[in-house]
Amino acid sequence: MHIVVVNRWPRFHDGPRWDFSLGRFEELIDHDRHRVSYVVDPVGATGVLADPAKIASLVQIGDVNDFEALRDAVRQVAEEVGPVDRLVAVSEFTLSIAAEVREALDIPGPRPADVAVYRDKLRMKETVAEAGVRVPRFASCADRGAAVEFARSTGFPLILKPVGGAASIGIHRVEDEAALTALLDQVDTADYELEEFIDGAIYHVDGFADQDARIPFMAVSRYINDCLSFEAAGEPLGSVVVQASPLRERVEEFARRCVSALGMTSVPFHLELFLTPGGELVFLEVAGRIGGAEVPYLTEKLFGINLFRPWLDAVCEGGATLPPQVGDPSGGWLIIPKPGGLPARVTSVTSLREEFGTIWRELVPAVGDVMEPGGSYDAVHSGRFILVGDEATVEEDIRKIIAGFHLETVPVQE
Repeated sequence: MHIVVVNRWPRFHDGPRWDFSLGRFEELIDHDRHRVSYVVDPVGATGVLADPAKIASLVQIGDVNDFEALRDAVRQVAEEVGPVDRLVAVSEFTLSIAAEVREALDIPGPRPADVAVYRDKLRMKETVAEAGVRVPRFASCADRGAAVEFARSTGFPLILKPVGGAASIGIHRVEDEAALTALLDQVDTADYELEEFIDGAIYHVDGFADQDARIPFMAVSRYINDCLSFEAAGEPLGSVVVQASPLRERVEEFARRCVSALGMTSVPFHLELFLTPGGELVFLEVAGRIGGAEVPYLTEKLFGINLFRPWLDAVCEGGATLPPQVGDPSGGWLIIPKPGGLPARVTSVTSLREEFGTIWRELVPAVGDVMEPGGSYDAVHSGRFILVGDEATVEEDIRKIIAGFHLETVPVQE
């Protein structure tokens, strides 16, 4: 079988960073049994660590999310090595473009219509709503007038978000009609939607859907703060794995209904939902990939499952087997975002590893490091922590870390 991997992720070979350490293509795909080629961008090239003698072909392009460039690169690989049997993409930002290339070059695997249920936020909500799952009221912004009428009838605040976005990028909480019309002037309305604002705690469920859309593994977690506040307001973001309870059982059943309704098969998923003050569960969104931030690392630590393995086994070997889920562990993670005024040099930073016995991993910049703007959850932030312990203790420690963490910087002239 000829497998082409599209990679835009780096790998860090030394130092304390653990980012992307679980997506080890050289270990998770049998390079002796299969012919394995790579199409990468300049950053992704640093993440290809397979023995060069075991790589059938490697093509570097400027942007793996450029359809024509990616299509032509895959076509080039096929001409050099032979027909492509599988095109592998594991970053959320490449799922759709890879599906388009599969369709254009007639490569087996998910097509654009298949990935739309977990990439197109309008499509996914329409689908789960048809199955009787409660979703926020929503409307496309493609018709600007209809969007404004939806806002008037639904009421403010509302959430304006990209239909195909990820990581809370480009999302706005809209407080009134004047703010809405101003924002609609700034975006491509064809690519945006409006959603009813739902008041409640946000949970996430991370798991794997098998070939029959059943879920052999999932973990339920509760956010501390929320992704939008992290992205838009620079507030800390954390999460705690929920231990056995009637609520967890309700959330697990909710996840099963959503995954089944969407027909998600042979794919990991990251599902987010609301728990309202009245106890109602409301669908937020789902992604057909492994959860971001510290989710995959905590999942492997607590449950011994690297979700990249069943995903790549399903794609490359035709099936995946997950170990039975045993025990009832908990843990959590916390990201304290970068300060404002970057670039800036770190003059003082708090290490809390010795103060909290629940901390399994800690990543803080060193004194003298220059912090640069940009990056998502996997950037070097003011502080990143992964904790292990019982649910209540972990949540308490996360809140104490938020209160006690301290970092000082001085501006650096650009």
